[in-house]
Amino acid sequence: MRTVYEAVGGMDALLRLASAWHARVMADEVVSHAFSHGLHPQHTERLAAYWAEALGGPAAFSGRYGDETAVVRIHSGNGPHEDMDQRAIACFDQGLADCGLAGDEQLRQVLHDYFAWATTGAMARYPRSVDDVPGGLRIPRWSWQGPVASA
Repeated sequence: MRTVYEAVGGMDALLRLASAWHARVMADEVVSHAFSHGLHPQHTERLAAYWAEALGGPAAFSGRYGDETAVVRIHSGNGPHEDMDQRAIACFDQGLADCGLAGDEQLRQVLHDYFAWATTGAMARYPRSVDDVPGGLRIPRWSWQGPVASA
């Protein structure tokens, strides 16, 4: 069976999705606040590499940029932000349409479910402090059936 990464169209498609999501986020008055401190010059490429690895593609993110601990720490210590999370998910769904990935209902649903799960789970798990995030976390994988158990 094809991985979600393969079904989405690989890295090129994920780069388009990351760009579309980021444009939507920056236009949103609530979610754009998350980037008010600035962002990495290769944010889009790093995000696409992260999604690629999570969706069954190559381990380019962890091979070049870091592990899940580093990613979760970036998103931690900011207090609860459920409204921002829901708006980020809506931006993702709109981004899917913007880059042509909303036509296949099964793929659209799997991508939505992945992004919602990641956004409201790992990325929101440590609202108090980055110091609460444990070391050595691995990028969680997602398949057509949902989260993949770590081996």
